[in-house]
Amino acid sequence: MIALNIFETTLPLSNPVLKFLVILVIILFAPIILNKIKIPHLLGLIIAGAVVGPNGINLIARDSSIILSGTAGLLYIMFLAGLEIDLADFKKNRKKSLVFGLYTFTIPMILGILVGLYVLHFSLTTSVLLASMFASHTLITYPLVSKMGVAKNKAVNITVGGTLITDTLALLVLAVVVRMTTGEVNTEFWLKLAISILIFGLIVIMLFPLIASWFFKRFDDNVSQYIFVLVMVFLGAVLAEIAGIEPIIGAFLAGLALNRLIPHISPLMNRIEFIGNAIFIPFFLIGVGMLVDYRAFFKDFETIKVASVMIIVATIAKFIAAYLTQKTFKFTVDERRLIFGLSNAQAAATLAAVLVGYNIIIGKTATGDPIRLLNESILNGTILMILFTCTIASFAAQKGAKNIALLGNIDAATDNDEKQEKILIPISNIETTDELINLGVTVKSEKNKNDIYALSIVDNNSTDSLKEKEAKKVLNKASITASSTDSPIRELLRYDLNIVNGIVSVVKEHNITDLILGLHANKGISDSFLGNLTEGIITKCNTTTLIYKPVHPFGTIKRHLIIVPRNAEREIGFPFWLLKIWNIARNSGAKIIFYATKETLELIREIQSKNPIECDFEEFSEWDDFLIFARNLHEDDNLIIILSRKDKLSFNSNMTRIPSYLNTYFKDTSYILIYPMQAGITDISQINLKNATFIEPLEKIDEIGKTIAKIFKTK
Repeated sequence: MIALNIFETTLPLSNPVLKFLVILVIILFAPIILNKIKIPHLLGLIIAGAVVGPNGINLIARDSSIILSGTAGLLYIMFLAGLEIDLADFKKNRKKSLVFGLYTFTIPMILGILVGLYVLHFSLTTSVLLASMFASHTLITYPLVSKMGVAKNKAVNITVGGTLITDTLALLVLAVVVRMTTGEVNTEFWLKLAISILIFGLIVIMLFPLIASWFFKRFDDNVSQYIFVLVMVFLGAVLAEIAGIEPIIGAFLAGLALNRLIPHISPLMNRIEFIGNAIFIPFFLIGVGMLVDYRAFFKDFETIKVASVMIIVATIAKFIAAYLTQKTFKFTVDERRLIFGLSNAQAAATLAAVLVGYNIIIGKTATGDPIRLLNESILNGTILMILFTCTIASFAAQKGAKNIALLGNIDAATDNDEKQEKILIPISNIETTDELINLGVTVKSEKNKNDIYALSIVDNNSTDSLKEKEAKKVLNKASITASSTDSPIRELLRYDLNIVNGIVSVVKEHNITDLILGLHANKGISDSFLGNLTEGIITKCNTTTLIYKPVHPFGTIKRHLIIVPRNAEREIGFPFWLLKIWNIARNSGAKIIFYATKETLELIREIQSKNPIECDFEEFSEWDDFLIFARNLHEDDNLIIILSRKDKLSFNSNMTRIPSYLNTYFKDTSYILIYPMQAGITDISQINLKNATFIEPLEKIDEIGKTIAKIFKTK
């Protein structure tokens, strides 16, 4: 009898287990069904929310649980936008973001005020508040764009940056209008608002990274790290509310603050995206759908008129802003579609404005009914505007992102016959496995999937079965770590008489291009280690070889100091190790500082100008003074030293002292030693790395500059 109570006969459902089951079924099947008729995933969830909501079949009420989950989803969208943004590209294009932000704020404000005054015949205050609703927008289609792999497109970066500007200005307009109708706008009001926003911004941007760095260094538990991230998101939102602005601004700034500490390719980032896209964001979209009232079309002509005008004005204003941005910066039509699709959807700030305006009573009628700043026609019109703008935005963003992604795939298809990048990571110590795999995932090219090999070698003469079990255990640990970053690896268990011979054989058998070796954090780099390495692996394997000693978690590193020897650019391996540095910058967000000769820096500067990463350049050539780096190192720095084989162009005798320097003066510092690939490959057109296409062989080392230009060619 008790079991039958779950089958309720009244609507909406009140049993929490049944409600949650229904929502999960909607999240699972609504996108699948609607995708068959070409309706985007996001729009499918909004439509499903409208059908099952209180204005539909009333299966589920929009109660406090839906509102709470939806609020978390909205904050999650804004947080992800800040977390995934390419900070180097954002800084480079900040002026463009400012221009777009002013376009997408000013144009809707002007059109909105004019339409409110002369078409809908509202008061000036109501017209200004209505216009601010048009000016703001929500990045509701960002998950769709991110899922299609174009989140780092320049147009997306500019739109995300512009969103912060226009939403902040629109919400400031809301705060001023509310104060004008409920109090006095004076110098004291502006002073308090400016000071509170300044304090809030400083706390989030400067204090949040310090707290996060401290936490990530001391707690490596996966669950604890994820919960900590959620705490920072909601703390940023609460601080924004205290400062007098909307919490979505706080969530976005929290994402920017943690951007450098959560590498784009990391287990933590993978968990953040997975849980957000699976639970939080769908709840928000379903909650938005529940606000849609299709009956508003049939209530009265005024509602239809207001809704139609709002939809038309909001769409036209955002399209004009996207069009002007396209023409100003010479973007493609598909990039314009991306800008329009990301900026046309109205939801978060629009809902905040309309609900605040609806709750402000500015008088009463003769019959005693309240006169609201925004009446019911505007409230219903806003809900319909949200539905229509989200629909239009979803189709526009999907088409633009699909075309851009398809173009990238076509370009990549021309490289199918080329030899792909392959990274080999020999592992023997379970304590360093995670950091070695994380480094491998960070330096690899994004488009290459099954290109990481984990190798464990067992002595062929050993009769100890425990060693084989331990080797398999370490390989399993490596697979789990790589899988959590959505980068599966290939496990290799090899029986050999000698570790060096085992590594050399695997390199040749699998055409390995890059080799990552690990050092224990509590042990130095011994002469015997380098001796065996030099005589064995480096002389027998023509790979780009990285020797990594992780003292701090890779994600907490703020700066990578790259020490480059003289003539490094004249060696054939130069572009290959440099590309690894570029991938570290792109995938981790940490700052890069190059120390090299004037000639080398000029070449790297030219590359950086066309392929922006955040980096500085310091002239350095005297390796006799190498120990000056010990004075300038910070706790969160990583030292990357470019070495060379003997008798090669960039080799100098001071390199032989590096191990003793590291053991004595840099024992508490993370570092990576890189031995560039040297000889053995006469036609580098066989190798494809990170959107790179090599067309001509290197007939002369002097032609390395041309090759680099091809390596870093951006689509």
